Amino acid sequence: MFPRHFESSVRRFNERWVGILLGNLPVTADMLTIMSLLLTVIAFWTLLQNLLFVAGIIFLVASSFDAMDGALARYRGETRPFGAFLDSVVDRYSELIIFLGIMIHLFLYRDHQPLSPFISLVLSIYGSLMTSYIRARAEALGFDGRGGVVDRPLRVIIISFCLLSGYIDQGAVVLAFLTNLSAFQRFFNVWKQSRAKIQQ
Repeated sequence: MFPRHFESSVRRFNERWVGILLGNLPVTADMLTIMSLLLTVIAFWTLLQNLLFVAGIIFLVASSFDAMDGALARYRGETRPFGAFLDSVVDRYSELIIFLGIMIHLFLYRDHQPLSPFISLVLSIYGSLMTSYIRARAEALGFDGRGGVVDRPLRVIIISFCLLSGYIDQGAVVLAFLTNLSAFQRFFNVWKQSRAKIQQ
């Protein structure tokens, strides 16, 4: 959603400050990745305890660890394929864990809960996974699979806002729409690239 030059500026800023804070500590990028997953599991547990606001805070902290792992690896010049692979796998698990936590929370603590929020959450899961899958598959085939109105950082912000504010039902509808729209946009973008290659 953000312009590429803005994303590059944010990445450089992130690398600089992560390097200052963690560059000389005995912490690896993979440790940060695993820590983000463990914190997401804790956020899941707090959802089961009906502590929405606390879950939102913990999920934000977990996501900050996720944002720092790649920056630390780049700062130290230690980027490697398996690290990127681990980060992607953990990202998918983290999103599924938090979505599952929200669904169980609704089931446990909302009396006479209508079916619509559950449907929206399921559609959000589909959209989130397909957005990530389309990029991975497209890049494996030599296409640019980025783009779309909402990528993972914005999904994290929306989910966190829903938890902190309690607007889960409304947030689920927004996520269901935006994630699937993003998947379609990425699909269409790859289709255009494939057509351009054929016409060359």
